[in-house]
Amino acid sequence: MRRSTHVMMPDHTPLTPPDYFDVHSHINDAAFDVDRIETINRTLQARVWTIVVGTDRRSSQLSSQLALFYEGLYAAAGIHPTDNTSEHFWKEYFIDLFASKKTVAVGECGLDYFRADGASLEEVARQKTLFESQLELAVEVGRPLMIHCRNAHDDMLDILASKKREYGDRLWGNIHFFTAGESIARRYLELDFTLSFSGVITFAREYDDAIRFAPQDMILSETDSPYAAPVPYRGKRNEPLFVKEVVKQLALVRGEDFEEVRRATVENAIRVFLALPHNASISTE
Repeated sequence: MRRSTHVMMPDHTPLTPPDYFDVHSHINDAAFDVDRIETINRTLQARVWTIVVGTDRRSSQLSSQLALFYEGLYAAAGIHPTDNTSEHFWKEYFIDLFASKKTVAVGECGLDYFRADGASLEEVARQKTLFESQLELAVEVGRPLMIHCRNAHDDMLDILASKKREYGDRLWGNIHFFTAGESIARRYLELDFTLSFSGVITFAREYDDAIRFAPQDMILSETDSPYAAPVPYRGKRNEPLFVKEVVKQLALVRGEDFEEVRRATVENAIRVFLALPHNASISTE
C-alpha cells in the first residue's frame, strides 16, 4: 500500500507541508559551525524542510540532536563508505539514534570506488560489508536507505536487487546526488528507489535524459550543502535554501509546470522518508 503524504503531529493536528524539501544536507558540517542556528532559522522561515545527513557516528548524533530541536528538520544516520575508513559499524549505537521518529533514514551509506584507493579487492569488500550491514539495519528499524554511490552502480544494483528479492517492500530508499544516465536510472527505478538531484543539474547537462525519464513521483530535490552550490550561487557555500534552484531546473528540463514539480518533490519526500508505518506522527489513512 502506498504511504500517505498527510503529515500529522502526535496530537493528530496536521502539519502544513513545506514549500520545498531538501532531502540531503550537511548543516551538521564544520562549514556551518559559525552560523548553524542562523542557517537553520533562514531555512525554516523560508518554508524549506531538510534531512540533515550523518556520515559517521559523530555527525549522525549531531543530525539526530538537531532534528529533535527543530520542527522541519529531520535526520539520517549512517557511515559514509570513504569519509572515515577507520570507523567501524557499531549497530547498537545507531539503533539508539533510531529510537527517535525524526531520524528517518539510514545513511548516507553505499559504495564509492571513485575515492577508494584504486578500488582494490580489499577496499571493495570493506565497503560492501559496511553497506550491507547498514542495509540490514534499515530493514530492521523500518527506515529507508539514503544511498551514496559513485563509480559503483553495477555492484550497488546487484546488491539491491538481491536484497529486494529477500525483503520486498521492507527495503526502499533514495539514490542521493544522482549523476548517471537513463539506463542506470531505469534500473534503480525498477527496484522502486527514488532519485534525488542536486545543484549540479543547473550547470551540467549529462543527466538531463535521466531527469526526463524518471516518473514525476520518483524524483526528489536536494542540495548536499555545503557542497555543489547551484547556479547562481556557484563558488559560494551551499545551503538548503538554494534547493529552489534545483526544483526550477527539474521543471525546466522536464518541460513541466514549476508549481507541479515543486509540489511533487515535496510530496515524494514526505512519502519516502516521513510516512513510515512505525511513525505515530504520520497519518496512514
